[in-house]
Amino acid sequence: MDTTQGEPARLAVTERTAHRRMRENGSIERADLDAVLAAGFICHLGVVVDGVPMVVPTVYGATADTLYLHGSVASRSLAADPGATVCVTVTHVDGLVLARSVFEHGVNYRCAMVYGVPRVVTDPEEKLEGLRVLSEQAAPGQWGYARQPNRKELAATVLLALTLDEASVKASAGPPEDGDGPDGELGLWAGELPLVSSWGAPVPDPVLPPGAAVPGHIARRAGTPA
Repeated sequence: MDTTQGEPARLAVTERTAHRRMRENGSIERADLDAVLAAGFICHLGVVVDGVPMVVPTVYGATADTLYLHGSVASRSLAADPGATVCVTVTHVDGLVLARSVFEHGVNYRCAMVYGVPRVVTDPEEKLEGLRVLSEQAAPGQWGYARQPNRKELAATVLLALTLDEASVKASAGPPEDGDGPDGELGLWAGELPLVSSWGAPVPDPVLPPGAAVPGHIARRAGTPA
């Protein structure tokens, strides 16, 4: 990451992160990377297992300089080849771009790819903190509300840490681009179909006692009265 006194932080451009296609959609602003990571909690971890690519969906949590990942099944390959580079992708779909011609159709999106060699977190304090980051990214307030993991549960959990030193960011937004060409005279509707994700009302566990109140932090996440 490049920083200059008084200027916004920028991402370093490497052979893997250089924008080659549709460069106008790329960004090297660190703030754009932070925004993409902050907007979600599910990523796809790309690894090679026994010479075969594997892409594993898993949860993540981001700090100022580290991406924490739940190890999932990919931890087996990482243990066998601890020096292997992985690629972590976070994507948000914001809508469809419906043009007059099929060729001009597209997707409005925000996406980040992070490259690096992850490490398995073994320090108990960092492991607990990393799991807190994961939990709070998905459900703010839940870490302090629920029972925290005990030693046995921590031992059974794999947590990976990946630096944010090498990352690529792209985003696309806006209407179709064929309105000022010959297809603009076809008389067909064209535009954007936004995709908006929202949480539903909390559904209680059937075994909860009657009248158990929804915690305030969950109600706020769902946008419903507590």
